[in-house]
Amino acid sequence: MGHPRVDAIAQEAREAVAAAQSSAELEQVRVRFLGRQGVLTQLLRSLGTLAPEERPRVGAAANAAKRELEALLDARLPRALEAERRASRARERLDLTLPGRRPPRGALHPLTRVHDEIVAIFAGLGFSVVEGPEVETDYFNFEALNIPRDHPARDMQDTFYLSESTLLRTHTSPVQIRAMRTRKPPVRIIVPGKVFRRDVADMSHSPMFHQVEGLAVDRAITMGDLKGTLELFARQMFGPASRIRFRPSFFPFTEPSAEVDVLCFVCDGAGCRLCKQGGWLEILGSGMVHPRVLKNVGYDPEQVTGWAFGMGIERIAMLKYGIDDLRLFFDNDLRFLRQFA
Repeated sequence: MGHPRVDAIAQEAREAVAAAQSSAELEQVRVRFLGRQGVLTQLLRSLGTLAPEERPRVGAAANAAKRELEALLDARLPRALEAERRASRARERLDLTLPGRRPPRGALHPLTRVHDEIVAIFAGLGFSVVEGPEVETDYFNFEALNIPRDHPARDMQDTFYLSESTLLRTHTSPVQIRAMRTRKPPVRIIVPGKVFRRDVADMSHSPMFHQVEGLAVDRAITMGDLKGTLELFARQMFGPASRIRFRPSFFPFTEPSAEVDVLCFVCDGAGCRLCKQGGWLEILGSGMVHPRVLKNVGYDPEQVTGWAFGMGIERIAMLKYGIDDLRLFFDNDLRFLRQFA
């Protein structure tokens, strides 16, 4: 025979089990009634405080209610767990009709793009790519290129010297010397690579930047061949309507020497912010290889002639993409780089 107090607890437990919607709620019911501080557990622990004649009746009713509640929980829990597993599988099921998510794509750095474009243009003209060491000797970087000891380019403010005779190359022209010493004319090469100068980083200067040098040596090569080659380069790089002009200049390793400008491709020569109202944009330096340089590599300047040019990849990229701060190329700001994706 039951007991009113135990019967009330048992009925409350049955209702709680029936109302539970998940395994977590069933666990809460178990703790509430059968846990260490549960209602039925506390009731069984308090049997010693009851009158002797009431203890058997309350104890029997409480144990019966405990067994009933355990049986109810054991019956409900597997069904609740199975329902939760089915719901989880339904949520996680792949919908094969949905379009796939494209992973984010990287992109070439703008300097790499311009480098590859320059190389492709000259490769199409029969030039081969040559590379050389970034740590150079004084001889290859200066002396072989007809740059005497007292030339301003030798100033310590311009060059990173590692020792009296070694330095970080200030241009890629030393590779031209190395190439000519191991090849017989005709020679047609371009030399892309990093160069280093003692400059403070600002909008237009960097202690490390990239150059592309070009060299052609053969019999009867003229300044006209240089001009035609650079005109083709300008049309390929900046558009078919591009024009170039030569301005007299001076470089120790070329004679005659010329700075090369391209007609501003934004204003067509009328004058704008990009060309600083001048109508022309400076893109590179060039000239006929100095006879003394040809002699330094074992060529006979009476038999062969040649021309060379040098351009900064950053300079070409800034003009091509309308960028006004050199530092943007090296800041690794993804907001800037994503524009070239």
